[in-house]
Amino acid sequence: MKRRRGLSFEDREIWSRYKQSADPLHPDQPEPEPDSNPMPTPKRPRYVAPFEMGSRARPRTSGHALLPSISDQVNKAPLRMDSKTHQRMRAGKLRPEAKLDLHGMTLDVAHPALTRFILSAQAEGKRLVIVVTGKGKAKPDHGPIPTRLGVLKHQVPQWLRLAPLSGVVLQVTEAHRSHGGSGAYYVYLRR
Repeated sequence: MKRRRGLSFEDREIWSRYKQSADPLHPDQPEPEPDSNPMPTPKRPRYVAPFEMGSRARPRTSGHALLPSISDQVNKAPLRMDSKTHQRMRAGKLRPEAKLDLHGMTLDVAHPALTRFILSAQAEGKRLVIVVTGKGKAKPDHGPIPTRLGVLKHQVPQWLRLAPLSGVVLQVTEAHRSHGGSGAYYVYLRR
């Protein structure tokens, strides 16, 4: 709740002149006393550390405030499978039974291809498949709005969490270096 500031000196003077010309609605009620301090106290300015030549300003937020890192989203997802199997999968000791390479595809081509691949792999009884997205091309970022690298790399985990794939996919994890590293995902399917 905001605290009211009170009337300024000029406002109180105008109010007192008005009160003299008006008839009170409730003459038996006592009138509230005006504030004794006519001017509000100014707020202290926020302290700013001195800046010297050659020093760098500390950023207030992370470098990329649009979305959290995709590896954080994938690797910190709750574990919904056997922990020993998950450790073996992350270490690259499990062999994927099928592979889908999305390199060079656009979003409108990649999404149906991914859906078709995951649903058919699950129908065939496969448990572990790998989806290769690539890491994305490094482009210079000259604009005021930061752009993400690797559109498919960021979009594929989102698609795997949506219907109809959410009912089929048990776990999504970034692949081991031997299977493509951060440019690929292990997708562990339900039986």
